[in-house]
Amino acid sequence: MTKATDQAYDIIRQAILGGTFEPGDRLKEEKLVDLCGVSRTPVREALQRLAAENYLINKPNSGSQVADWSAREIEDIFALRATVEGMACARAAELITDEQIAILTEQYMIIDQMLEASTKPINTTVFLDANRIFHQTILEATGSEPMIQAVQRLISPPIVSRTACNYSKKDLKRSNAHHGELIEALSVRDSDWCGAIMRTHIRAAHSRFVNASNQS
Repeated sequence: MTKATDQAYDIIRQAILGGTFEPGDRLKEEKLVDLCGVSRTPVREALQRLAAENYLINKPNSGSQVADWSAREIEDIFALRATVEGMACARAAELITDEQIAILTEQYMIIDQMLEASTKPINTTVFLDANRIFHQTILEATGSEPMIQAVQRLISPPIVSRTACNYSKKDLKRSNAHHGELIEALSVRDSDWCGAIMRTHIRAAHSRFVNASNQS
């Protein structure tokens, strides 16, 4: 991917996450060219990447539209995530290495230290990056490409980001406490325990997402 495409991707993505482009908005290439300061080709490449990551939906003859889901669809996404990620975590317990557990512990500590040091607005970017690495490491530990792909199709970056952005410090501490429990369960290779914690973790995220949506 070219530098111009990276630039367009970052600008459009931030506009979606920041609310400049709202769910359901149609994005016109000519306006994006002006916004991003690049030509049409990088904009089109950026739109393709954002669609692949579920930020956008490309409709024939309609261009790109910011992804929007009904409450039922969001409920289905989280329910499926709880089931599939619970299965993945149970599988990971059987195969995870000490090196991968060390990575999980490192990400847990990054979030914990950020929360302990945070006297100002919470650094959501730190949480999102560490959270992504944490969950990706568990997926990789499964050694199952079909399982990895199934989970990745269900993880929508806008939903994850919007959920995290509405987390209070208490919510983030609870989320990271789940991470700590997952590390403990994975360390003793307890598949049932791992699956149960992951399902609880995803359901808690869904509850926070619904509460934030109802308050907005």
